[in-house]
Amino acid sequence: MTTELLDIQPSELKFTFELKKQSSCAIILGNKSNQYLAFKVKTTSPKKYCVRPNTGIIKPNATCDFTVTMQAQRVAPPDLQCKDKFLIQCTDVSAETTEEDITSELFSKDGGKYVEERKLRVVLISPAPSPVLLPKNGESKQDQCYETLVLKDKVPSGLENVPPPHKIVKDFEEFEPTSDQSELRADNEMEARTTKEDVEEPKPAKDGSLLNLNKDFKELTSKLNIVDSKLKEAELTILKLTEEKSKNIKEREMLKHELMLKRKNNKKDVQVGFPLFFVFMVALVGLVAGYFVHP
Repeated sequence: MTTELLDIQPSELKFTFELKKQSSCAIILGNKSNQYLAFKVKTTSPKKYCVRPNTGIIKPNATCDFTVTMQAQRVAPPDLQCKDKFLIQCTDVSAETTEEDITSELFSKDGGKYVEERKLRVVLISPAPSPVLLPKNGESKQDQCYETLVLKDKVPSGLENVPPPHKIVKDFEEFEPTSDQSELRADNEMEARTTKEDVEEPKPAKDGSLLNLNKDFKELTSKLNIVDSKLKEAELTILKLTEEKSKNIKEREMLKHELMLKRKNNKKDVQVGFPLFFVFMVALVGLVAGYFVHP
């Protein structure tokens, strides 16, 4: 397959270089085929750049863009010459392929699979100079250096001159996967803090830690007081339950004692009543027998 699958605009990554400041560049990928394409972005300096997103799916005859961010640098390269390069790999995939299915094995050329690879170089550009007003004869006038720069950048036809391209450096054979924006968030915050410390004047530190400690101590004290009050309430409840239990035990013992006395009294009544009835019956039988014997 000799036909190019991707149309890449622009053809190189241009970053406005300023010390201790980030710079971003957007790249647009156009799918020139009638197939779904999966792409992956690699670079020779993965710790220096972050790409969002660094992988994706491009529909047929559609476009997709990604943003490359160069991290804030503390040292400027000589003559703003940069040897960093980016590699964009793409290959056709099925319509059911998702971004989660994009792995390094997908861009392997084993088995004669066609993988298109496009290299982009990095170009660093100086920021545009700002005009400087100098007083002259009581009136403000633009600096002559700035006017000279403006005149050099323009031609009589009104069109701006295109700066000469930088010298093309040798291609790096080793490319590494780029990092997403979220992976370098911590580095960005650290760099921002370092930059702020370098630029701003030192300020007296506030006793924020002491205030936080006092606040935490007060919260702990209030919580301990609440726990103490709940413990006291629990102790009172336990005492009441213990007293009620002892009272119930005493009442139960008294009831048992009364039941035992009643049972004893009932037994005595039965024992006393039975002999009297027996004597009465014997006497009655004796009277009847005497009556019949002695008429």
